Amino acid sequence: MEKVKVGMIGAGSLANSMHYPSLAEFDDVEFAAICDLDENKLNNSGDKYEIEKRYTDYKKMVSEVEMDAVYIIMPPHHLFDLTIHCLNNKKHVFIEKPPGVTAVQTQSMALTAERNGCLSMVGFNRRFIPVMVEARRIVEERGPILQCSATFYKNTMSPTNPYYGGAIDVLTCDAIHAVDTLRWMGGEVNALASDIRMLGAEYCNSFNSLMKFHGGATGFLLTNWVAGKRVHTFEMHARGISAFIDGNDSALIYSDNNSDPVVLNADDVAGSSESRKSYGFTAESRHFIDCIKEGRMPDTNFADAFKTMELVGRIYLSQIH
Repeated sequence: MEKVKVGMIGAGSLANSMHYPSLAEFDDVEFAAICDLDENKLNNSGDKYEIEKRYTDYKKMVSEVEMDAVYIIMPPHHLFDLTIHCLNNKKHVFIEKPPGVTAVQTQSMALTAERNGCLSMVGFNRRFIPVMVEARRIVEERGPILQCSATFYKNTMSPTNPYYGGAIDVLTCDAIHAVDTLRWMGGEVNALASDIRMLGAEYCNSFNSLMKFHGGATGFLLTNWVAGKRVHTFEMHARGISAFIDGNDSALIYSDNNSDPVVLNADDVAGSSESRKSYGFTAESRHFIDCIKEGRMPDTNFADAFKTMELVGRIYLSQIH
């Protein structure tokens, strides 16, 4: 196909800051239609990206407009019905993380996609951050990753759950980024032990876990939502080499006991200072579109995302006492 025709469901801030501009710069993508319940958002985005066909009813859009794929950029507790409907209408589907509220929902999405021969993708953008990808490539040139960690701290200091009025928990909704990146670095998890706490709140907001991966590597999840500021960093260690990565800024690569690291600047590796490019959003959309054109399943497909959602559940079930 020369152009992939994409329907857009959702015209909120994330969609407009990351997904619309990324797709708009691809010569092989055409916006087929747009849908949002808020007519102001619908028309603002439609005007900006010159999308003629506009809907407030996603079912009507899917039935009336010829399209290859649908981006559904919605809160997680609104995703399921829309995703299933689009898949049952033979559309490839991209959704943001998390892929629903429960692992069961994610598994149902994966099975529905398989039954209908659809490609699917979840926006786990950390896997597509250019400086992360380059750091892992350099580390793995020395051999397999032996130890890795994902640190995610935030400062919400909220007594009540900050995600959609409590519709979904902190780990599943947001800290899942760190969980999924651990799988990307270390592989599947064989065993784990977790410490989960409520720190000055009525909901769990601290999640720390020690993991043993099938391949023998060790992983660490370090996160709490009452820290001094937002910090989101990663470590990858192979024999004789270590990478310390801040996806927003840089990666420091130390090897062979040298004091001076190789420094990878995030913007330089991405070739842009725009956050949608330096933080992986454009790269993940490029991956999805390429997979549609080539007829191959995206890396972060629904079946793979189900494994991350399962791991979230296992973190809860493996609490030490």
